[in-house]
Amino acid sequence: MADRDKILRYFKASGDEELAARLVDLAEAARKTGRYRVSEFLDPHGRNVAEIVAANFEGIRLETDGGFANAERCKTAFVAEDSYGTPDFGIVCYLVTWDKRYYTLGHRDILGAFMGMGCEREILGDIVLVPEGAQFVADKAFANYIESNLTQIGAAYVGLQQIGREELQAKEEKVKIISATVAALRLDAVAAAGYGISRSRMAEEIKSQNVKLNWKEARSASQSVAEGDIMSFRGRGRVELSEIRGTTKKGRFAITLKRYI
Repeated sequence: MADRDKILRYFKASGDEELAARLVDLAEAARKTGRYRVSEFLDPHGRNVAEIVAANFEGIRLETDGGFANAERCKTAFVAEDSYGTPDFGIVCYLVTWDKRYYTLGHRDILGAFMGMGCEREILGDIVLVPEGAQFVADKAFANYIESNLTQIGAAYVGLQQIGREELQAKEEKVKIISATVAALRLDAVAAAGYGISRSRMAEEIKSQNVKLNWKEARSASQSVAEGDIMSFRGRGRVELSEIRGTTKKGRFAITLKRYI
């Protein structure tokens, strides 16, 4: 039997107690009913929380689905081992289009339109730009609301249509390899090298809560960064610290970064 209080205490220090509580509720319901329960869309950090929660429940396994083949944001199902059939993740897929002769829209514009509609981020999966416009996936429970309200993004009037899962296009990411040296393996120093801005400006962006480390809001500019860590800067994409190659004669750290464009 999973110890609910013990699980929540584990996540309290990292600020994930509320998310963990919702996921524990799902795991408990799946075990009690012998079926499955599905979460909202989770980022990779949220899925890691789900994996830890599931590991504390005997007879419960995880399945994930984000619509896109290489989805970053996915729904997670807590499935009882004796459950039959495939979980229904309740995902609906869309294509949104606009007149590209007059308007240039990006991921941030589309997400901003949803926030302006009063939608929570958790009801949306990935948003992928395609030649026709953009594709995205959402929680099926909100389909009617989305279809009734998503008529405009910024100044652009848009068209919206449901599409089949087989029409979703895998997200193509370009990767820029960056070689740099930093005085310390601190978040402000490493992120500044990855995004090509000054360390002082990056410290201000972190203070303004515009930077995440491993999909969690950065706590401070002095946070340590390790190999494999992912940094994200609002509106500027993601940077991975892929390798710490050693130190230079002047005692600086030689690093390799991958910037996903």
